[in-house]
Amino acid sequence: MSDTPPDPVLREYAELAQDYDRRWAFYVSATLRETLECVQFEGVASVLDVACGTGAVLAALQRQHPYLNLVGVDASAEMLSVARAKLGSAVDLRHAFAEQLPFPDGVFDLVVSANSFHYFQQPDRALSEMFRVLRPGGQLVITDWCDDYWTCRACSVWLRWTRHSHHRLYRSRECRDLLTSAGFQQVALRRFKVNWLWGLMTVIGHKPPFGPS
Repeated sequence: MSDTPPDPVLREYAELAQDYDRRWAFYVSATLRETLECVQFEGVASVLDVACGTGAVLAALQRQHPYLNLVGVDASAEMLSVARAKLGSAVDLRHAFAEQLPFPDGVFDLVVSANSFHYFQQPDRALSEMFRVLRPGGQLVITDWCDDYWTCRACSVWLRWTRHSHHRLYRSRECRDLLTSAGFQQVALRRFKVNWLWGLMTVIGHKPPFGPS
């Protein structure tokens, strides 16, 4: 038997999985709407959802754009089980971490990740992997909590004391810098409020259409 303690994120979502959609319905719906509004679907045929959870983003894409080839990864087997029941066999779901995506280079037109970036222990590595699996000219869209808002900063401090699964939040400038350092170009960002507590941001970046000459 291993002496390694269980990952706090995996432990938390193993407990939340069956009730997640009901408990967080308003929050997920609001962030989903904002995320998909930022996506440019022209020329998109294949989509990867990183940390797909129970499959909310994939389910919306399945309804709105049935022609898309949809793939999702998540580190929680329990959350993936809920997603599989929701999405059926038409969506390819894999058990994997954002920092080690099980795909070849340049196979997706679009990579999305919603409500997960503040959990990533190695954000630079996760962004590097998202960059790698995008085709030249592909786009990345990430929605997450924004540390520009004082309510989020206060919530982050509380979570660091009470939940070991919480890693950190980022200010909009920090998030832009992370994408730029990972190689993304045309990085754009918009902030929005879900309610008095949750202030979020959606950041969009593009992989250069051509590699270095």
